[in-house]
Amino acid sequence: MAREHTGSRRAVVLCCVALLFLGVTYAQGPNDSQQENPVKKLSLEELANVEVTTASKEPEQVWNTPAAIFVLTSEDIRRSGVTNIPDALRLVPGVEVSRNGSIGYSVGIRGFETVFSKGLLVMIDGRSLYTTLFGGVYWDLPDYPLEDIDRIEVIRGPGGTIWGANAVNGVINIITKNSKDTQGLLVSAGSGNVDQWRNTLRYGGTRGKMTYRLYEESFSVGPEFHFTPGTVNNFDDWWTIRGGFRTDWT
Repeated sequence: MAREHTGSRRAVVLCCVALLFLGVTYAQGPNDSQQENPVKKLSLEELANVEVTTASKEPEQVWNTPAAIFVLTSEDIRRSGVTNIPDALRLVPGVEVSRNGSIGYSVGIRGFETVFSKGLLVMIDGRSLYTTLFGGVYWDLPDYPLEDIDRIEVIRGPGGTIWGANAVNGVINIITKNSKDTQGLLVSAGSGNVDQWRNTLRYGGTRGKMTYRLYEESFSVGPEFHFTPGTVNNFDDWWTIRGGFRTDWT
């Protein structure tokens, strides 16, 4: 009786698996089977064939870099839905980001997290964002339109041999797009309960062999909740407006 019971149980399991397979095949449809994800066709070498410049100051593939490097692409940033650079760094493994109220950020690598990221070299297109007034990186200032960022290269570990001072715990290099890749007009706007409003206006053009882009960005951040009797609870709300440009010569 035990053998018959076991045999019947196996038959029931096989029937359920067959029905599940037929259901998945029917739900997939004839058109979905032909639209295979192109990422699945890439080899491991092709997935690692991303060109970076932060590890040795020269273009090389991630596959050949002698460092713990991670590349956050513009597509990763766009799909994540973040609205600023510190929040985008939350997507990088080994990078710790915390928010100190409505305004301040603390960013660090491998546990060395401080308000001004002392010992961490942060750059935009190879130029350091070190501020002598605070002795570090003031994360409220290096805000840049995320639509214009090409990739963010992060090296977890010492980089002082290549980059000099401040690259003790790691290097973050924010690389922006070439102005020839951002031609035309771009308007972006959004709002919410924390980021109350955020607007970006960008225009790119060409003058002979020179390409350029101009941008304006403004945003307003609502106050955090502070349960302190006798004080004003909206003391850390803030807003800002900034602009900039980039030119490239071919």
